[in-house]
Amino acid sequence: MNRKGFIVIQEEDDLIRQLLERWLREAGYTVGLAEPKARRAKRPEEVPRLVIVNLPSPRGSQPLIEALRQVYAAPILVLSARFRRGLEGSAEAAHRLGVRKVLPKPFTREEFLAAVDESLESAR
Repeated sequence: MNRKGFIVIQEEDDLIRQLLERWLREAGYTVGLAEPKARRAKRPEEVPRLVIVNLPSPRGSQPLIEALRQVYAAPILVLSARFRRGLEGSAEAAHRLGVRKVLPKPFTREEFLAAVDESLESAR
């Protein structure tokens, strides 16, 4: 049973994806893999509260973000090593991409879970 809700992840690196899945599960979330061409969820437990996507580069990322929006009616948290650390840069990048939040890599477990919580809070 998912206590906090369902979150989907789109991350190409298997090790990073597995780590994020573990952190989310330990925090009480159910986790699945994002599929930009998937069908819309029919059951409430399949409807994600958040979509987490890794962007190798912000340039050319709009088609992926739009594809995810077509499938998932949930806020998007972007992870990328291409973003600078610092509140101003991340907020500007999130606004430019039209997503809830941007979290620059590398990050700690605490930073990741705080970004998840913040993304979910601002979605209410």
